[in-house]
Amino acid sequence: MEPVIIVLIILVVLVFIALIKTIQVIPQASAAIVERFGRYTRTLNAGLNIVVPFIDTIRNRIDLREQVVPFPPQPVITQDNLVVNIDTVIYYQVTDARAATYEVASYIQAIEQLTVTTLRNIIGGMDLERTLTSREEINAALRGVLDEATGKWGIRVNRVELKAIEPPTSIQDSMEKQMRADRDKRAAILTAEGTRQAAILTAEGEKQSQILRAEGEAKAAALRAEGEAQAVRTVFEAIHAGDPDQKLLSYQYLQMLPKIAEGDANKLWIVPSEIGDALKGLSGAMGNFGGMGGNSGGGSGNSGAERREKPSID
Repeated sequence: MEPVIIVLIILVVLVFIALIKTIQVIPQASAAIVERFGRYTRTLNAGLNIVVPFIDTIRNRIDLREQVVPFPPQPVITQDNLVVNIDTVIYYQVTDARAATYEVASYIQAIEQLTVTTLRNIIGGMDLERTLTSREEINAALRGVLDEATGKWGIRVNRVELKAIEPPTSIQDSMEKQMRADRDKRAAILTAEGTRQAAILTAEGEKQSQILRAEGEAKAAALRAEGEAQAVRTVFEAIHAGDPDQKLLSYQYLQMLPKIAEGDANKLWIVPSEIGDALKGLSGAMGNFGGMGGNSGGGSGNSGAERREKPSID
């Protein structure tokens, strides 16, 4: 009985192993290459798949998702004979599992080497300045070449990115000095422009202020002259309305003399020749007024003469 039990156990184990090899579960976004006696048979897609145990074998399992592969820095010589180190990142996706398995031995290594050679060809036709400022152009050129070359491998290159472009240390120092000089130059230009603009605005403000001040003074002078003219007209009209004689005008002139002499700056002032006649007339008038006062209590002998002189006063 014991040999029979052993045989049964062996058969059960073989059946279990056969079942395991018969049922193949492929994860989502994956594919498997099946070979029968070393020859490609079919590609297993995601889900439950049945294969012939001990006859069909799984050659390769391939991830169909988009992959990101960074490549180490590669030294590249520019057109002006400068060595720069360039880091690249490739975004690719396997679209044909069979071609990726049988058309190329190692598609990762093939993509890396193709990227390096293509990058050297592209950068070799550019100088350093253009290399540093033409990343989009380099990315587009790399993607075009890689996509065309990897199509037969069952791989689609979606994106190519340059992570870093590092020029030599001496060039970096020179570039930093140039950038610092450019920044200092721009700062000096901006400072000069600010000073110039401030001076222009200050001059414009002063000009406007002087214009407004002059206009104000002109208006004030005009109003002052107009007021004085009005006052003169008023006085003149009042004088003519009162019909004054020469003696009254002489008296008013004498009253204005102290005002003319006021002030420390009036060291010398000129007396017109007409003031003598005015003083004579005024003294005569004062004498007449004195005579009238002296004869007022004495009698009426000169009353007739006084009355005769009044019309001359008027």
